[in-house]
Amino acid sequence: MDNPILWTLISVQVFMGAFDTLVHHEGTERLAWRPSQKQELRLHGVRNFFYMVIFLCFAWFEPRGVFTVILAGILTVEVLITLWDFVEEDLTRKLPGTERINHTLLALNYGAILALAAPYLWDWAFLPSAMIPVSYGWWSVMATASAIGVGLFSARDLLAASRSDRLHRGDSATLVAGLKPRQHVLVTGGTGFIGARLVEALVGAGHHVTVLTRDLRHADDLAHPVRLISRLEQIHDDDHFDAIVNLAGEPIANGFWTARKRRRIVASRVDMTKALVALVTRLHHKPACFINGSAVGWYGLRGDAELTEDAGPAPAFTHDICAAWEAAAAPVRDHDVRLVILRIGLVLGVDGGMLAKLLTPFEFGSGGVMGDGRQWMPWIERDDLIRVIAFAMARSDVEGPVNATAPNPVRNENFSRDLAKALHRPLLLRFPGWLLSAALGDLARETMLGGQRVLPAALLRHGFRFDHPHLGPMLARITGSNAAPRAKSRQDEGAPAREY
Repeated sequence: MDNPILWTLISVQVFMGAFDTLVHHEGTERLAWRPSQKQELRLHGVRNFFYMVIFLCFAWFEPRGVFTVILAGILTVEVLITLWDFVEEDLTRKLPGTERINHTLLALNYGAILALAAPYLWDWAFLPSAMIPVSYGWWSVMATASAIGVGLFSARDLLAASRSDRLHRGDSATLVAGLKPRQHVLVTGGTGFIGARLVEALVGAGHHVTVLTRDLRHADDLAHPVRLISRLEQIHDDDHFDAIVNLAGEPIANGFWTARKRRRIVASRVDMTKALVALVTRLHHKPACFINGSAVGWYGLRGDAELTEDAGPAPAFTHDICAAWEAAAAPVRDHDVRLVILRIGLVLGVDGGMLAKLLTPFEFGSGGVMGDGRQWMPWIERDDLIRVIAFAMARSDVEGPVNATAPNPVRNENFSRDLAKALHRPLLLRFPGWLLSAALGDLARETMLGGQRVLPAALLRHGFRFDHPHLGPMLARITGSNAAPRAKSRQDEGAPAREY
């Protein structure tokens, strides 16, 4: 089958398939960590296995007779699986426009491949049965590399499908069970990784939730019923809110820290917070509390120093962000509104955030330690953070800065080792600090190579009980590890879990 046009089309198919897998399945959609996509993952696993067989056959053999019939059968089954997959995708998730376009191009290109390959298969089918070794040079090498890639993803997708049932997160309503009934809550950043889970918990518990989002399309996956607004001007002066939770802000780790990016990061937080304070000013019924986001970056880079809420900062851009954000919220106190500043650590969950970006490389054995691995990583499991937010809303004695981190921060080396262990993968790599700094500048120095040893002194003083105080058991649990015991916390020792 020494046909350059046919091999070119196969190469295009490989490229588009890799794009679909890496950008959509692994990137935007993260199918391997969505329990709802169990059947889709099975279909992908079987289809990729067939692709592996097809690529290896085309690369090194010329099938004849009965072997040609078997190959033709595999090609036909692959088409049927692809059609089934299209139906499954439409029934279980909303496909991005780019994925739909890519699927159309894949189908058209695959049809062209079959049309060009059909005459060869027809001729070979009438020859005596045999597998004749052949080689097409670099085309064979390309097909072999593609076979290895789809083979790896086939195994991973089938394993991911088998763990799907262990990824269910339980009833979100229990996370806010300590709140008074039928609270009215305004949430900004409600479509994000943290905000969406908070909205789900509040709605599930029967509270009235208003979500401010600049793009209503981002709210398609929110729990309902929820009130959606795109501007604070849509809120009437007579509207009633018991609490405002402000989580809005441009992500800090999704691009280089250029001067323009730095301004956007700060402005996205400060402008929204000032607008919310202006809203409180005109509301006839003031909310009881205003919960404002911040981050442990407020403390700057402090080495091994233990940092409670009383600790001071060190110079850093992350401190500048948080200081400006917290200062913008301070005037809300002038209206007798209780202000809680959540200095949030690394929020861990398989649905998004930093951990989501690490799962795929660690699953394929390419995760590693950052720099010397000695930097501290203050972390908190996402559902524990939702409980912290509900705790701050419910407790009138919680006020001012609150470190929203688990009580046991870890060093990067320990974090990497625990994540690799949870995914049953080796930890082999180490990424030099100089390389990360050279590539990403201050972004790497402050968020990857630097850290803070932050402790949740205020939460512990007020009696908050973490469901996930230790990193290793938590990672094993949320990743669906086969050896994932329930993380033991102080509430397992007899204390009630939801009494605020």
